[in-house]
Amino acid sequence: MTRLSRANLPQAHLIGASAPQQTGIVHFGLGNFHRAHAAVNTALALAAEPGEWGILGIANRSRRVTTALQEQDFLYSVVTLDPAAEEVGVVDVHRRLLVAAEDGPDILAAAADPAHKIITLTISETGYHLDPRTGLLDLAAADVASDLASRAPASPLGQLAFGLMRRHAENGAPISVLSCDNLLAAGHTTRAAVTQFAQEAEASEDFLGWLGDSVSFPNAMVDRIVPAPTDETSATAARVLGVEDASPVPAEKFSQWVIEDDFRAGRPRWEAAGVIFTDEVEKYEQVKLRLLNGGHSLIAYLGGLYRRDTIPASRQQPFIEDCVRACLMQEYLPSIDQPTGFDADAYVQQLFARWSNTVLGDKTARVGSDGSTKLVQRVPIPAVAALDRGRMPHQLALTVAGWICCVCPPAGFDPGPVAAAMIEPKADALRAVAQGATNVASHARAIAEASLPDDLVAHGAFVERVADLAQIIVTGGVRAAAADALAARQ
Repeated sequence: MTRLSRANLPQAHLIGASAPQQTGIVHFGLGNFHRAHAAVNTALALAAEPGEWGILGIANRSRRVTTALQEQDFLYSVVTLDPAAEEVGVVDVHRRLLVAAEDGPDILAAAADPAHKIITLTISETGYHLDPRTGLLDLAAADVASDLASRAPASPLGQLAFGLMRRHAENGAPISVLSCDNLLAAGHTTRAAVTQFAQEAEASEDFLGWLGDSVSFPNAMVDRIVPAPTDETSATAARVLGVEDASPVPAEKFSQWVIEDDFRAGRPRWEAAGVIFTDEVEKYEQVKLRLLNGGHSLIAYLGGLYRRDTIPASRQQPFIEDCVRACLMQEYLPSIDQPTGFDADAYVQQLFARWSNTVLGDKTARVGSDGSTKLVQRVPIPAVAALDRGRMPHQLALTVAGWICCVCPPAGFDPGPVAAAMIEPKADALRAVAQGATNVASHARAIAEASLPDDLVAHGAFVERVADLAQIIVTGGVRAAAADALAARQ
């Protein structure tokens, strides 16, 4: 079958409009989420209002995606997986591709180029290198230490900071940096990471002043489930388009992007694509990070321990659904300052429908990965809020206990193949913390105390509840632990 290219682009399947050759956006993190979310929204915005908003995309380490896209004239397809309808569209907004690990000088030049008005990021929660307990830059992180020592950065954070320093030195043109990662107060968090990195790099006071005055960091919330592509993704794209796509992206139909409208040098007309511009971004973040992401984590850890390979297969277990509903309605929702007009019941109903999408087939192990970074964004604030009201958040404790038993199980406990497939960057450090544990409870207690923020650890009863539930998981199984957590809330 012929390979997708500009010569055979099926125009009827083009999403939005093609971008011009001029790039106005630099994007770090050329993964599936960016290509199914911000890139799609940019294509739709260009159809409503043309502008010089082509995207210069930067992959992290591998040329796998960049090579595939270059061989297809930067085109790729998005396969929308929904039980009610099958859709395949082609995105045409990328105009240049680089790799962070290899193209450092070109990336710094791109960040400094005044033609570029926006830098966007999908580098995952771990890419900001902030200590989850203190919120400060982790100077011991290998990427941070290497970038600061060499001053030839290879990580996204280092390249962003040094690129902005070069921009200030060469032209001082204003720019906006827009995080598209699952972070609480994403804009503020990104500004803090860049500022601390620049200070460690001995940036001048003039630069720091310019950073505060001429560089905006809008807060934003992103939401679309984008699983890893499979052979079926490629087969569907080829069948619908009539050409072969070497880099298709699967995604659910639902998509949401909420942004603070603070752009120093202009932006695409994203609102034409359905993007919400509001001063209530933080409220939408709370909804998404706690209800969607927090619920997703609980499904993943319970489902992983129950050896269910996908999120739909996990969510369909009655004991898991009961735990998640209790967690959302009784522990997460009371901690949220809800956006104007928000319908909590309808939102939760929609979440369970999304988690039931068997066509999407989202993998349990994918959702359960990177828990050490994800959970501190989701669990501590609502847990502390409940504890301060005199209530034990049993399902939040179960979330933490499930994470521990999945990614750093106590000696002699086998969590199963689904849990074993979860990627935990801090697994070695967690094992080291628990090295002196003499039983399951002390193992869980050590990890919880080392991983959770001090204000939550100060509630010793919560840590003990995590340890109790971990003990039940090991001795009686995950269903017994879920039953205990559900019974205790009565």
